[in-house]
Amino acid sequence: MACGFRRSIASQLSRVLDLPPENLIKSISAVPISRKEEVADFQLSVDSLLENNNDHSRPDIQIQAMRLAEKLKCDTVVSEISTGQGTVNFKINRELLTKTVLQQVIEDGSKYGLKSELFSGLPQKRIVIEFSSPNVAKKFHVGHLRSTIIGNFIANLKEALGHQVTRINYLGDWGMQFGLLGTGFQLFGYEEKLQSSPLQHLFEVYVQVNKEAADDKNVAKSAHEFFQRLELGDMQALALWQKFRDLSIDEYMRIYKRLGVHFDEYSGESFYREKSQEVLKLLDSKGLLQKTLKGTAVVDLSGNGDPSSICTVMRSDGTSLYATRDLAAAIDRMEKYNFDKMIYVTDKGQKKHFQQVFQMLQIMGYDWAERCQHVPFGVVQGMKTRRGDVTFLEDVLNEIRLRMLQNMASIKTTKELENPQETAEQVGLAALIIQDFRGFLLSDYQFSWDRVFQSRGDTGVFLQYTHARLHSLEETFGCGYLNDFNTACLQEPQSVSILQHLLRFDEVLYRSSQDLQPRHIVSYLLTLSHLAAVAHRTLHIRNSPPEVAGARLHLFRAVRSVLANGMKLLGITPVCRM
Repeated sequence: MACGFRRSIASQLSRVLDLPPENLIKSISAVPISRKEEVADFQLSVDSLLENNNDHSRPDIQIQAMRLAEKLKCDTVVSEISTGQGTVNFKINRELLTKTVLQQVIEDGSKYGLKSELFSGLPQKRIVIEFSSPNVAKKFHVGHLRSTIIGNFIANLKEALGHQVTRINYLGDWGMQFGLLGTGFQLFGYEEKLQSSPLQHLFEVYVQVNKEAADDKNVAKSAHEFFQRLELGDMQALALWQKFRDLSIDEYMRIYKRLGVHFDEYSGESFYREKSQEVLKLLDSKGLLQKTLKGTAVVDLSGNGDPSSICTVMRSDGTSLYATRDLAAAIDRMEKYNFDKMIYVTDKGQKKHFQQVFQMLQIMGYDWAERCQHVPFGVVQGMKTRRGDVTFLEDVLNEIRLRMLQNMASIKTTKELENPQETAEQVGLAALIIQDFRGFLLSDYQFSWDRVFQSRGDTGVFLQYTHARLHSLEETFGCGYLNDFNTACLQEPQSVSILQHLLRFDEVLYRSSQDLQPRHIVSYLLTLSHLAAVAHRTLHIRNSPPEVAGARLHLFRAVRSVLANGMKLLGITPVCRM
């Protein structure tokens, strides 16, 4: 694998540069493939070796690269050494490259790329990830989709790297909206509608009571009183709240199952209604709590009254707020999990909120606040179904399945499928996830159904199609060829390009693990699929000599394996037929 070649190159470099090989490993990178020319397999950036030097005293980089290249020798691993723009380039012995990469892909299976030197010495950490977090008693809003799929990706990647990951769904199951909903249900609710279509009915009640509260102060007052009763532990109010919560979670779990997402813990703001009072006492004991003329309690994070740095932590009636409950939740999780890292995945609109929460934890004396990280993301714009603006995620999932079924029915190459509905949903979800993950997470993007379902180009449909086609090759020609293969039969440019690209998988995983951006993996998989499409057209298996057919089948099997690994990390279930 790449790390074996890197290790060999680093060993020779360490003798010449008098540096430990470990210091050189990350300066040696696999070269991205080029359509225009054959490229070397690895390159050393001379610039990265001289990073510690002062810019003014650094000699010309190109001369440095040439001097270094002259001191290095080809061996059984490296067949050619050259220089580029500030780099020393290494070409690996072609037969060794072929044999090592293909054997490693098959032997390592789902761990290919994860056993790399790039990850060696990586301490295993306890990581808590809070994501999805919809509001109870409101239908699963499409705005929560990004949090769900991004959080799932980060959790998948961290788990693949061997970390102990706890996935938490922190439900919005407390707050003033329950005062409104409790009052609304008493005014407009029907028990039979609640049982037959709980979330739809609760949503309708919520919309109606909001309108009433805007026009009628008595309704607003009644809602306020209902929430106060909840905070004080009134049994009747709590029983109604519990019913709303249980029905909502059942509905969410059904949707998560469709998305292929699971959680280790369903938590919620309600868990911290009592502990948030302890937080207020702690803030007060440290002299951080200030009462306002309105009777609310605030924390001044600037220390000089800057209005933009004031965070409200208690209402005038003594009830808790979102920020207070987040503080209580963070403290509780530290006690429970003793985490090395806690990641919150929410939209960028909550950036200031989390900055304030982390800052308050610091001034309360919790040094571990620096282990908390907010991963923000942008807004999806223009997501509509044929019936108009979309509010609910389930509508999107149904629309995806319907459109994909229609697309599949219109394509002549579509195979007879055992479960066309399930396949359509898996392909549709891949399309949705790839469109979402192609750019920077922080960017807003314009949703387009037409772009989502293109079968050619850089789409999730194309990835699924490539995987299904490669699976079909293995089914058609069997696995009899796969016991051994002749490396000399895979020296065409198309084969070499694929092998060079497979070399880079560990680097791509490493980059995504550093910045938590899935776009690196998406770009890699799309390139791999395009390379596979070219190879499929030119490197035929049918009517080729057995030795050649066997070697090519081995190559295609390796591509499918790495493609499947990458897709699963992104939260996509690869399909074998479509």
